[in-house]
Amino acid sequence: MEPGPLSEANPTGTWKDFLTIAKLGIVMSNLITTFAGFFLALKYNNLLFSDKIGDLVLCILGAALVIAGGCCLNNYIDRDIDQLMERTIERPTVTGRISANQVLWVGIILSAIGTVMLAMTTLTAAVMGLIGLFVYVVVYTMWLKRTHSINTVVGGISGAVPPLIGWAAVDANLHWVAWILFLIMFLWQPPHFLALAMKRCEDYRKAGIPMLPVVSGFALTKRQMIWYVAALLPVSLYLFEFGIVYLILAAVLGTGWLILALSGLKTKDDMKWARMMFVYSLNYMTIMFVAMILVNI
Repeated sequence: MEPGPLSEANPTGTWKDFLTIAKLGIVMSNLITTFAGFFLALKYNNLLFSDKIGDLVLCILGAALVIAGGCCLNNYIDRDIDQLMERTIERPTVTGRISANQVLWVGIILSAIGTVMLAMTTLTAAVMGLIGLFVYVVVYTMWLKRTHSINTVVGGISGAVPPLIGWAAVDANLHWVAWILFLIMFLWQPPHFLALAMKRCEDYRKAGIPMLPVVSGFALTKRQMIWYVAALLPVSLYLFEFGIVYLILAAVLGTGWLILALSGLKTKDDMKWARMMFVYSLNYMTIMFVAMILVNI
């Protein structure tokens, strides 16, 4: 792999650069679902926050470090293709502000510390964290991202693991509700990331990354997104135990997203539609998981 335009001999990385390679936005969004899993596990096991405050701290910090470590390793591996895409060309690993070795070791150390912290809650939580890390770094970043358009779907496993980590930190015997949370996140990710892939299609094409919009076109990509959104709606309603307020909210949000997805079949502006799908997906995930917490207080 060739270094970026700046020499890696004298890196000048700042804390902001390290936060950039750790992808702070991704870490924070995943912590919402991690906390939701932890909170709901407390309820289903008739426990109070005061009973598990130490485990909550270990769980949140541990999950954050594992996710941040995975993102650093992703930056380390992708630094050759990142310099080919407009979206990533300013990353510190591309410009040379942080050396490749620094990024590699930061990723390894953060992942290791985070895994130990999760293991201090339950071994199951640590195993869930390692599964997510392995899928994201090895299966997705090192293999499928560069070889097959199914990369987004398989990589979604890693993004669906955080609620399982949160739940397992309280209850190692994962309840069926925890697996519904996993399934919601798993089905949510393809339409979310495929919308981004459509927006950045030419970037991915230039870098030779076989994202679905690149290899199969927008029409097939939109149909795939519709199927995932359609499957997500009934799965979200399976959490009927959360009450009527949650069911109404899930039905409205899910139906709204499905209507938006179906409108893509007739839209004349694919980029505008992809942007709308991307923004809706972010709002959907945030509102749904915050609502799961609020209705169970």
